Amino acid sequence: MRMAMALLCLVWGFNFVIMKLGNGAFPPVMFAALRFLTGAVVLFAVCLIRKTPVPRRSDMKWYIICGLLQTTFFNIAIQISLNYVSAGLTSVLTYSMPLFLSIMAHRWIPGERLTLQKTTGIAVGLAGLFIAMNIQSGGSFWAVLLALSSAISWAAANLLFKIKLKHADPLQYTTWQMAIGAAGLWAFSLSFERGSVQWGLMPIIYILFSGIIASALAFVMWNLILSRTEASKASVSLLLVPVVGILSGYIFLNESLHLVTLVGILLVLAGIWIVNMKQMGIKKALN
Repeated sequence: MRMAMALLCLVWGFNFVIMKLGNGAFPPVMFAALRFLTGAVVLFAVCLIRKTPVPRRSDMKWYIICGLLQTTFFNIAIQISLNYVSAGLTSVLTYSMPLFLSIMAHRWIPGERLTLQKTTGIAVGLAGLFIAMNIQSGGSFWAVLLALSSAISWAAANLLFKIKLKHADPLQYTTWQMAIGAAGLWAFSLSFERGSVQWGLMPIIYILFSGIIASALAFVMWNLILSRTEASKASVSLLLVPVVGILSGYIFLNESLHLVTLVGILLVLAGIWIVNMKQMGIKKALN
């Protein structure tokens, strides 16, 4: 399981670079639609081979909601933000999701209530987000907020999966919500996007990597982990994703690293770590 988590962090972190490069060849939401359509086709083929049943009719409304939250809105927010915000900072804002998931889990998931430890971590993480949002050099404040909204949307989808679809097979869930989300992305792209498409070997590689590796494989892995672990604890596996995103942006996209940016990022990571670290004896006594 630890190896799977490490691989997941590497794939999702590096994929921010791939998405930014993909935005240079396609309109941003169209690229996301191509990515998840590719992932959904691959997963439907796997479901056919495994003879995975279709979802229950009573569950379809939750698949639709999760698909729109986790795949449609989540990726619209990220792809648009990447045109105005660096890949590294976008990854930090997106993967602040555990902070918001912990807040939501406090209300709706038994056994995952907010404690002093979690509240402290959330406060530290939100302070980091505030610093990061206010040090955008040449960036757009609304785009930063849009990237942050992707974290909230993803947290809501994860919460619904844990509450309403905990009986669902992770492969089945990933496949159907991804297909539904891809349809939403296509609808948005055809309705609102304008721009040219530049086909070639590298754009195809961007789609295949993002679709098969960073979507089909990675989201099945994540939903499998989430289905077997507490929501707040599962999210700790994502701590390294923004770090990989920052380093990847610096290495492959020549993005700059400012000291104040690093301070905000470190506070975000510290907040998420505090939220998810094991409770100590003193903490248990306080509770």
